[in-house]
Amino acid sequence: MCRNIRTLHHFEPPTTPEEIRAAALQYVRKVSGIQKPSREADAAFARAIDQVTAATAKLLGALPERGEPRTREGEKAKARARWERRAQPRTATTPPAPDAARAGSVSMTAGGKRAGRRSRAARL
Repeated sequence: MCRNIRTLHHFEPPTTPEEIRAAALQYVRKVSGIQKPSREADAAFARAIDQVTAATAKLLGALPERGEPRTREGEKAKARARWERRAQPRTATTPPAPDAARAGSVSMTAGGKRAGRRSRAARL
């Protein structure tokens, strides 16, 4: 999910229409893969933003409130704490993060080629 789209439900003070629209813009940009639409796509892009904004506002209005309301300051503090945990230098006792390129269950054949998924022809 796009990192810029934030939780909007159950905030004190309540989420503003501008925050809802900004989230809708980020969502439409992410889904479409377009940062700035061309003139031909501008109307469809604007219509999609309006529809997502309306649907989000309707959803937020219908959801029940549970627990203590969130605050913007509290959410910023949580994000800062997450960033600090990620930014901490690794120590000798801290195991390194798994290498994404080596993660998973990839095995090699005797000839040094990757074993795993068979070609479509081999599966038929």
